[in-house]
Amino acid sequence: MSINSRTATQPPRSGWQLYFSLPILSWALYDFANTIFSSNINTIFFPFYLDAVIGTNAEMSQVASTFISYANALASFFLVVFSPLYGVWIDRTGQKKSYIVWFTAISIAATFLMGAFALANNNQEWFGLPAVLFLVVIMFVIAKFFFNSSLVFYDTMLSDLGSKEEIPLISGYGVAVGYLGTVVGLSVYLFVQEGSPEQAFIPTAALYLIFSLPLFFFLKDPPKKQTQKKSFLSGYKEIYTTFKEMRQYKNIFTFMAAYFFLNDAIATTIAIMAIYATAVVGFNGGQFIILYLGSTIAAIIGSFIFGYITKKIGSKKAIIAVAIILITALTIAAAAVAQWMFWIAGSLIGIALGSMWVTSRTLIVELTPEEKRGQFFGLFAFSGKVSSIIGPLVYGTITLTLREYGEFASRVAISSLIVMALIGLIILFKVKSPQRAY
Repeated sequence: MSINSRTATQPPRSGWQLYFSLPILSWALYDFANTIFSSNINTIFFPFYLDAVIGTNAEMSQVASTFISYANALASFFLVVFSPLYGVWIDRTGQKKSYIVWFTAISIAATFLMGAFALANNNQEWFGLPAVLFLVVIMFVIAKFFFNSSLVFYDTMLSDLGSKEEIPLISGYGVAVGYLGTVVGLSVYLFVQEGSPEQAFIPTAALYLIFSLPLFFFLKDPPKKQTQKKSFLSGYKEIYTTFKEMRQYKNIFTFMAAYFFLNDAIATTIAIMAIYATAVVGFNGGQFIILYLGSTIAAIIGSFIFGYITKKIGSKKAIIAVAIILITALTIAAAAVAQWMFWIAGSLIGIALGSMWVTSRTLIVELTPEEKRGQFFGLFAFSGKVSSIIGPLVYGTITLTLREYGEFASRVAISSLIVMALIGLIILFKVKSPQRAY
C-alpha cells in the first residue's frame, strides 16, 4: 500500500495497531536481523579478530586500525559504484523484496565463510601475515557490500508501509527493534572463548538468517511494472539526467551534501569504536561488550523517542539535534583519559547512531517526489557510501602515518571526525524544511 492510498482512504494508525501489523513487524525484524550483522561483525568481532591477529603491540594495533578502516572503505567503494543503479531499478520495476532476499543470502553466506576460513588450521603466510587473514578480510568486504546493498531496497520500503503521518513513527520503531537485535547478537559472546573472536562469525550468520525470514515470507512486492527492457548500465543515464535537474531538486542535494559529512563521522565511528575503546581507552574485550550493550540501549531509547521528536518538531530540526549530540560524543571520546568518560561518549554515540537513521530516512521521504523516490534513496546511499570511503581512509591513513606515536595517532584520527560532523551541521542549516503533512 502506498503512502498516497493510505492517506486518501484511512486514518493514521497508532500504538499496537501500527507497530504489530504483520507487514511493519516483518519489516522491523529485518532491521533486527541486519543489525546483528552490523554490530557483531562490523563493530565488534571482526575488529577484535584483526587486533588479535595483527595488534601484537601498540604500533601494530594502529596497523590493525588501518586494516579495519581500509576494508570498510573498499566495501563502501563497491556500493558507491552500484547504489545509484539500485534506485533506478526500484523506480523502473517497483521491486524491492526480491533484491533484498538475494543480497541478504549472499551476505549471510560470506559471513559464514568468514568463520570457516578463520577457524581453518592453516599455517601458510602471505606478506608475513596468516593467509587466512586475507581470506577473512575478502569475505568481510563481500558480506558488508551485499549487506549495505540490501539496505537501499529496505529503506525504500518505508514509504510503502504507511502514511506520511505514520512514517516517522514506523522509522523510529524499525530502528529501535533493530537495535534490540544487537542485544540478541551479543548473546554469541557467551560461546566465544577469550582470544578467539572468530568463533562469533558462524553463529552471527545463523541469527542473521533466522530473523530475516519474516520479511522473506510475509512481505510482498507490488506487481512488477511493465517497462521497456533497458541495459543494466543505462541506469547511469537516468542518474545523469537527475543530476542535470539539480536546480529543481536543490534542497534534496543540499541535504545529501550535509549527510555526506555527518555519515562520514558515523560510519567511521561504527568501524573503529571497538579498537579505539580497547587500544586507546583501556577496555578489555568483556568490558567493551558491556559498554556496547549500554550504547545499544541508549540507541534503542533514542531512536524510538526521536520518532516522536521528528513528528513533533520536524525532520530537519531533529537531524540538527542529532548532529549536535554526535559532535559532543566525538569530542568527549577524543579527550577520554578514563573509562567513565568513554561511557558517556558511548551512550551519546548510541543515541546519535540510532536517531540519525530515523530522522534522515524520514526527511528523504518528505523531500522527494514519489516517482523518483527509489532513485533518490539510491543517491542517498551513494552519498553515504562515498563518505564511508573517505572517513575510514582518512582515519586509517592518520593512524598508519602516526603509528609510532601509539594512542595519540587514534586521538588525532577521531578528531578529524569532529571536523567532518561540524561541516555537515553547517550545510544542514541551509536545507529548507519540507512542508509537513502532520
